[in-house]
Amino acid sequence: MKNAITFLDQLLRNNNRDWFNAHKSEYLEIQSRFNEFVSQLIIGVSSFDETIKGVTVKDCTYRIYRDLRFSPDKTPYKTHLGAYICRGGKCSGFAGYYFHIEPDEAAYIGSNILAAGLHAPTPAQIKLVRESILHDGDQFQQVLTEASGFTHDKQYSLRRVPNGYPSDSPFAPFFKLKDYSISTPLSKEILFGTNLLEYVLTEFQKTKNYNLFLNRIIEKS
Repeated sequence: MKNAITFLDQLLRNNNRDWFNAHKSEYLEIQSRFNEFVSQLIIGVSSFDETIKGVTVKDCTYRIYRDLRFSPDKTPYKTHLGAYICRGGKCSGFAGYYFHIEPDEAAYIGSNILAAGLHAPTPAQIKLVRESILHDGDQFQQVLTEASGFTHDKQYSLRRVPNGYPSDSPFAPFFKLKDYSISTPLSKEILFGTNLLEYVLTEFQKTKNYNLFLNRIIEKS
């Protein structure tokens, strides 16, 4: 992944079509290597999460070209790479497993991470998750504990427990969440090491039951 980070860092500093077109062959090589890694991730994840079987690399990866139609930022290219491995593919709305890399000065997420769970759920999904936690908070706490090292991002949390949920509940912090994704940092030592695939799969396996808990809820929405 070191070559990928180096390329993205250069793109960050030269985010224009002339530079990108002059370095298109480098990008295609980076894309090919990244896609091969994602292919191995899909195989590995499907070995412990059968809902992933049949998902393709195209289902899980993103175009590097930014959608500029409604953005004041007119830089044409993304300066990060990510893969979202989940049942039905990245647009299905199901919880899944996310691998993300970006150079140091990029500001999309701000670091290299592994993530799982449900990012940017709909209001209906949020309500269903909260209701499930209200009635089965112990199980939610259990699957979250199994995902050791992964945490919720507090920026996606309300200041107060929403109406209709007990503020004195031990699960009150979970009622306040507006996003049910969890993440853990991915160090450069791991990212550039020879055991990256094994490490990522080991970490993702810890989040399997967290994802399954959420996806059982999403099936009802």
